[in-house]
This record gives sequence, structure tokens and C-alpha cells, in this order.
Amino acid sequence: MSEAVARGLEGVNVTATKLCRIDGLKGELIYSGYNIYDLAEKSTFEEVAFLLWNLRLPSKTELAALEKELRAERPLSDLNERVLREIVGQIRPMRALEIAVIIAGALDSKSSDLTNVQLKTTAALLTARMPTVLATYHRLRQGLDPIAPRDDLGHSANFLWMLTGREPNALESRVFDVAMILHAEHEMNASTFSALVTASTLSDMYSATASAIGTLKGPLHGGANEAVYKTVEAIGVEANIPTHVEGMLGRGERVMGIGHRVYKTTDPRAIILEKLGHQLAETSPDRKYFDLSLKLRDYLARKLEGKPLYPNVDFFSASVYKMLGIPSDLYTPIFAMSRITGWTAHMLEQYADNRLVRPNALYEGADNRAYVPVEKR
Repeated sequence: MSEAVARGLEGVNVTATKLCRIDGLKGELIYSGYNIYDLAEKSTFEEVAFLLWNLRLPSKTELAALEKELRAERPLSDLNERVLREIVGQIRPMRALEIAVIIAGALDSKSSDLTNVQLKTTAALLTARMPTVLATYHRLRQGLDPIAPRDDLGHSANFLWMLTGREPNALESRVFDVAMILHAEHEMNASTFSALVTASTLSDMYSATASAIGTLKGPLHGGANEAVYKTVEAIGVEANIPTHVEGMLGRGERVMGIGHRVYKTTDPRAIILEKLGHQLAETSPDRKYFDLSLKLRDYLARKLEGKPLYPNVDFFSASVYKMLGIPSDLYTPIFAMSRITGWTAHMLEQYADNRLVRPNALYEGADNRAYVPVEKR
């Protein structure tokens, strides 16, 4: 491959943004000027959504207005629920989410209105609706009736309620809310770029979101957290770690959740999730997954000593979600449920100063070939 080609666009700035700054050497993640550690400790997912969409924190009145708007948009349309009932058990949750987003766009008569005010309304609708889609689909595939959203619960706690039918305690609600904050935005990752490519054609926000979901679905992006869970589950007990890891490395397989294209030190989100995992593990019957993750992390640190490989956000999100009672095939859809705020925030920037994304490709094929009729080939 020619040196003129930046494979994977690594190191290439494709746009300018005011939303997110990552310092991979220092392990810093900043949302519009606010350090992720401060937001994880002091903020809420709803507040972070407002921050990403408006580049500032909301007033008390503005936050209450957004919370009210999100609550109002939680219920599914009749068509969306009917389709979920028809496809349940036939496709994976990520595909169901993608279909639900397309249906929501098809039903929105203002989907082609790309004014800033309407785009923010669409962003709020998508953010509010995705949790209901996932919880409804999960309940239906269990042969259970969907659970209606509750107006007295916040965004994250309401999802856990709709999913399990059990009101989460304060720690569970807070842990999941922080996990949502940590996944809300991460600069120009693959799914965000996919969304911007679609939006740059002046297609609507729903179509751009569907593009992003399709991109996030891949195991090298959002699918990594489910892969981490499968690895830990396959290991089973600490004594199996060396054999399992040696087998993976011998087959040329990656240990998912370790290493990151951007971070050259531990992902700050992994640090936060590990701390929360310790708190959940104190009372969780599924703490073995978290404990085994810690042992696996320590083994890999010894095994790969000298190599710059550290846990990323996927490594601990797998066991944290397990302790919250969330099935592993919902991990990636939940990633989308959070990242919709970042995707739509980047779309707001793209639509406000749009230029069609149309890069070049370096041609390295044959030249000056004479056409030969088919009967002479």
C-alpha cells in the first residue's frame, strides 16, 4: 500500500469539533471543556445530553424541560411495537434497534427539516425512544409483556425498570447512569464518522443514526464489550486464564477490551467503571465475572509486559452490565442507546456547516488495457 494512503484514516483530521477532546497519552477525555471524571462524579446523563447538544451545562429550568421532553417521547408508536412483535426472536437486538430507528424516521413528517431547532427535537426523540425499543424487544423475546415507562424515574433508572420489571436501587441507578455518561461521546470514532458521512449528503438524522448503528455493530467497535463477556464466560475460573489466553494468542485472536487506537495508557472510562464495579460487586451474586476480569487484566499485564496495552471502556463495562442483570447481547445496543447523544451532537455541527464528505482513493490498478470481445476471451 502506498505511503500516500492513510489506512483507516489514522491520524487524519476529518473535521473540527467543539464536542470532545481526547489526549491519548495522558488518558484525558473532555466533553466540551468538562473532564469525564467530574461529569461521572457530579452530572447526570440528561445533563450531559444537554451539554453535548448545546455546548454548555443547562440551568435548572432547562434541565427540567429536557427531562420532561424525554419522558414524553419514551412510549413507542403502535407501528414500532407491532413490528417488534413480528420480528422478535428472528433477529438480534442491534438489528431490531436499527429497524426501529428507520420506522421512527418514516413516521416523522418533519424528518427532512434540518433546522437546528427541529434537529434537537429529533435528537431528544431518538434518545428517549431507544431504551424503550430495547427493553420492549427483550421482554417480548422472553414471552413477557412490555413494561411501560415511568415518569417518576430518570432516563437510566427507567431503562432498568422497563428491562427487568424491578426498580433499581440507588447504587444500580447511579452506576448505569455513569456508564451512559461514559459512552455518550468519544470524538471521531467509526460510528460517528459513518453518521457524518450520511448527514453530509443532507440525508435526515434518522438515516444517519441507522448508519451509525450499523457501524457500531461490528466487533471491532461497539461489539467489543459483548466479546469481553464471552471471553470471561468461556474462561470460567481463574485457573483457566493462562490456557485460554495462550490459546487465543496462538490462534492469532485479539483479547477484546485491551488496547485502544487512541489511548496509549489506561482509558479513563475503564478506571471509572472499575471503581463502580467494586461497589456493585459488594452485593452482586454475579461478582465472579468482575473478579475474573480483574484477574484477567492482571495476567495480561504480566504476560504482555513491556507492550502498551491497557484496559479500555469495554473491558469493565461487560462485567458491570452483567452485575446489573443485563443480557450480554444488549451490551452493544446499550452502547448505541448512550452514544446517540454524541452522534446527534456531531450531526448538529455537520448540518450547521455542511460539506459533502467525498474523499479520494489512490488508484493502483492496471492501465491501458485493450477491450477484448467476449467471444475472443
